[in-house]
Amino acid sequence: MTAGQHSSTKATSRGASAIRRVGLFAGWGRYPILVAKTLRQQGCEVYCLGVLNHADAQLAEICSDFRWLGLARFGSACRYMKRHGVEYATMAGKVFKHLLFQPFFILRQMPDLKTSRKFVHHFFTRRKDCQDDTLLAAAVEIFESEGIHLRPATDFAPELLVKEGLLTRRAPTPAQQRDIQFGWRVAKEIGRWDIGQSVAVKTQTVLAVEAVEGTDRCITRAGELCRSGGFTIIKVAKPQQDMRFDVPTIGVQTLEVMVAAGAQVLAVEAGRTIILDEQEVVAYANRHRLSVLAVGGGGAASARPES
Repeated sequence: MTAGQHSSTKATSRGASAIRRVGLFAGWGRYPILVAKTLRQQGCEVYCLGVLNHADAQLAEICSDFRWLGLARFGSACRYMKRHGVEYATMAGKVFKHLLFQPFFILRQMPDLKTSRKFVHHFFTRRKDCQDDTLLAAAVEIFESEGIHLRPATDFAPELLVKEGLLTRRAPTPAQQRDIQFGWRVAKEIGRWDIGQSVAVKTQTVLAVEAVEGTDRCITRAGELCRSGGFTIIKVAKPQQDMRFDVPTIGVQTLEVMVAAGAQVLAVEAGRTIILDEQEVVAYANRHRLSVLAVGGGGAASARPES
């Protein structure tokens, strides 16, 4: 059973609102902070493990308890959650996957016994692949075996999922709308192969495709290849997206990278993309005359003209 197919009977038998004690595995970015704040506002106790060299130390001020933890310490993570009586946990924030390919990365992480046993065929014998879905499914199996059920962070903070429509004053031109529809098909296909979530397009030509480097560096590379600028970024969920992990996320930093690279349009998937600090994102986009919109199936969207 893959992570995308997995469904916990215990987890679905209780709504997110009924859970009063939640574990949080926090990666990089503001997303874990917003999730933690939302959980506290809902009256939950939040027990947080921050990924070393990724998570924001501010989480220690928000959560009921906070500890740093290395990426390869799944046994320690399980013991921490069980010690605090946590049955339901969630993951939020980015983990930089390119670190996995640095020399001796896994050995430097000093993996514990549980991690070594579970991932030996991924990182040492190479009998199993290291695709995102594969690794996350293995992580789920570790936690489930210890009675810790992972829930999507958006179950606790659904307001972070962007709604369909044009977010900015500036709408895409007809040519840019065609680029969105073209890029949508490409992005969905690379997602199907678990390659990445984003593509950069101009005049229905693919400039750059996101892989292990992440969206920001994909945008930067597109700008280096398209000095005239004016290109479009399309960011979507994978067709097999498990909403517990690696949900497409944008924030002001995404737009800052776009402006520096010369991109003009950002199209994301409505209902399956997290937007951080939406008011700030919209204000920044309007100041820089960017077009930001959330589109439905197929990448088609009706956009009102600029006011």
